[in-house]
Amino acid sequence: MYSYYFVTDDPKKTEHLLALDGAKERLHLFKANLLEEGAFDPVVDGCEGVFHTASPVSFSPNVDPQVDLIDPALKGTLNVRSCAKVHSIRRVVLTSSSAACIYSGKPLNHDVVVDETWHSDPAICKELKAWYPLSKTLAEEAAWNFAKENATDLVTVHPSFVIGPLLQPTLNFSVEMILDLVNGAETYPDGYYTCIDVRDVANAHIQAFEIPSASGRYGLTANVISFSEVLKIIREKYPTLRLPEKSTESKFKPYQPYQVSKEKAKTLGINFTPLDLSLVDTIESLKEKGFLKSD
Repeated sequence: MYSYYFVTDDPKKTEHLLALDGAKERLHLFKANLLEEGAFDPVVDGCEGVFHTASPVSFSPNVDPQVDLIDPALKGTLNVRSCAKVHSIRRVVLTSSSAACIYSGKPLNHDVVVDETWHSDPAICKELKAWYPLSKTLAEEAAWNFAKENATDLVTVHPSFVIGPLLQPTLNFSVEMILDLVNGAETYPDGYYTCIDVRDVANAHIQAFEIPSASGRYGLTANVISFSEVLKIIREKYPTLRLPEKSTESKFKPYQPYQVSKEKAKTLGINFTPLDLSLVDTIESLKEKGFLKSD
């Protein structure tokens, strides 16, 4: 059930998977085009559960939102059609994002608690040119519509920025934000950082599949914290690191702090990893992978 990864022949995307304990006996690699309908038919054949996790992430102003984000997210997610053809599949777990929740038009401040009932509004995403949230919102909507029409048992999980130790040798966007803070930056964003540990996200996916009563959407945000507070924790743990002292306007909206409900996530048995541990493990992993020199 957990043996399938949809990857290319790029060693950077496969070697760390092939090195996992038990990979020789239980890991099967398939090459499939995310945008090609039916490409996953042979992959899911005979499976009991499917985890759909792939979606491009970019906040670059130079991105072509339709080609680079929306089409891959929407068309790729709709490859869940393959699952409707396989009677042995009892549940599909889709990785969505907190970005598919918070752009709802509701005010965000310290008194507000965001939960799984919140849905981002595509019109607002377009108005703000929030293309990644738009891609995740449209993809999730399409997945739910398809699941209802085809009696597919679908569960969606909605993590915010994901930090913690890197499994792969390459740098992902969420962890890159931490690297930027500790790798000689002159300034830090004057904004708030929503994050969760990668190990909690992985556990949530597994529990969302294995717990029969799991259903609907699950928000996964452990912390809503200012970048200045993140730096305070890092400074206490790594006093010799050169860290920025001045702030600059954040490019990440919303700027205001808000609360995120953890109640439904806790029904999956998730005990959120403390932020200081996540940050330490992130930085140690960055050192180990060669992205950050030892302090």
